[in-house]
Amino acid sequence: MLKIADLTVSFSNVKALNNVSFSLKKGEVLGVVGESGSGKSLCSLAIMNLLPKASTVQKGSVDFNEINLFTNTEQIRGKKIGMVFQEPMTSLNPVFTCGEQLVETILKNKEVSKKEAKEHCLLLFEKVKLPEPLTIYNKYPHELSGGQKQRVMIAIAISCEPQLLIADEPTTALDVTVQKEVLSLLMELQKETGMAMIFITHDLGLISNIATRVLVMKKGNIVEEGFVEDVFKKPQHAYTKALLACRPPLNKRYQRLPTIDDYLLSEEPKKELISNKKRKRLHDELYNQEPIMKVENLKVSYIVAKNWLGKIKDKHVAVNDVSFYLHKGESLGLIGESGCGKTTIGRALVNLIKSEQGTIQYKGKSFFDQNTEEQLDYKKDVQIIFQDPFASLNPRKTIGKAIQEPMEVYKIGKNDNERKESVLQLLIKVGLNPNDYYKYPHEFSGGQRQRISIARTLAVEPKIIICDESVSALDVSIQAQVLNLLNELKRSFGLTYLFISHDLSVVKHFCDRMLVMNKEGKIEEEGETDFIYANPKSLYTKSLIAAIPK
Repeated sequence: MLKIADLTVSFSNVKALNNVSFSLKKGEVLGVVGESGSGKSLCSLAIMNLLPKASTVQKGSVDFNEINLFTNTEQIRGKKIGMVFQEPMTSLNPVFTCGEQLVETILKNKEVSKKEAKEHCLLLFEKVKLPEPLTIYNKYPHELSGGQKQRVMIAIAISCEPQLLIADEPTTALDVTVQKEVLSLLMELQKETGMAMIFITHDLGLISNIATRVLVMKKGNIVEEGFVEDVFKKPQHAYTKALLACRPPLNKRYQRLPTIDDYLLSEEPKKELISNKKRKRLHDELYNQEPIMKVENLKVSYIVAKNWLGKIKDKHVAVNDVSFYLHKGESLGLIGESGCGKTTIGRALVNLIKSEQGTIQYKGKSFFDQNTEEQLDYKKDVQIIFQDPFASLNPRKTIGKAIQEPMEVYKIGKNDNERKESVLQLLIKVGLNPNDYYKYPHEFSGGQRQRISIARTLAVEPKIIICDESVSALDVSIQAQVLNLLNELKRSFGLTYLFISHDLSVVKHFCDRMLVMNKEGKIEEEGETDFIYANPKSLYTKSLIAAIPK
């Protein structure tokens, strides 16, 4: 059905794809894996003839049913090849309702009336299992959850019954339960319609659940390909072995996660395990001291609707009577699905959101009873690393100035020269180059930007760091590097972490204890991480564990 031969694409003489060749049969599901920048998405854009203007196709061909896609894409894109993009919020138009956008696609590609197009739209919304299709039809993208937006994108992609569906990282930022639902939906649609599918991801665990054949890409080259079972059981290339090893295992805990570089420098890098005996000894030391922070009966609500006089008509309770504690030096995991209130708790702890009721005690004193000077010390001691480092960095400031700014606010360092020297040392500490001081955020990769955010947080010498989904959107290899860095910094600086995540395998590796939050904004279950994973009490926790890609 699809044949790509010797495809070479460059940007200013830098090869982004280098002699890429592969084929796809009717009804086949092909997985494409690799890190960011490996050329996965570029392959899909070449198939759709949507390559950026700055790119140059030096050589090669892309044929679909013996039709050259570089010259005849307009007849095929949308009708015979559909695509689900990675980020639905940026690929859906914010000024049109979801229904209008799907109807537009149907009218563009099929000779039907507007009424028939709307009926077909509602059927498609039902097919992709969106609740209350008519309600979704009239909603704008920002009114839907991440999983719902992705389902709308899938409905648009399959609206003209394509022979090939390209899914480009469709589940990257989704929590495990929604991810499982989206994967199940794609597999169901593929079996029902018999369409072929190219599934692009950086997570080999997902590929094992959906694909029959897999391509492994690295820096624009295909380094390994074959049937999923063969590649997983007997990987030949060091890069494939590294991708498989970087994801935190569920049955053991490494002192340090292996990274891509470890495998490229050594055939079989040394992996030191943390024994149960050592973990128990560490926990005994941790929990024989008084908590550094106590949160009691915390409640946070959002205003949903007001009347014309401005009086509140309706509220949504995001965090409902939540209590927990943090010990100095521990990593406490906070997990749950999107919308359960995890991020709200993190923001309430750093006073970015006002709580409706409850107390936050730090070092035995309530934050709300502290004087101005004590509150300033609290804000310095309790810091947050946001999920999206690019959105939390000022694009007009060099990263050196961005890291130095909070030091000036909290009067750390005698003068600018001393502060600059501290920033240069922090850049080295988080694995960056001192020369990066003068660069801007857009000049770095996602993993590097996350390191910059960590350096900025460390600049004010905090005691507690709230990591809000700090590794959720990173490749497994970069994720391993950042998790290793956080653990090293914890040992070096005596830090305490509240680690917010929807990825249970990461929480199991990184955290001492964990809290499980449900959709009502309440704590469903809490306890030692390994114990909860092995003996979940509630059905909700069991469903989260069952949704982890194996």
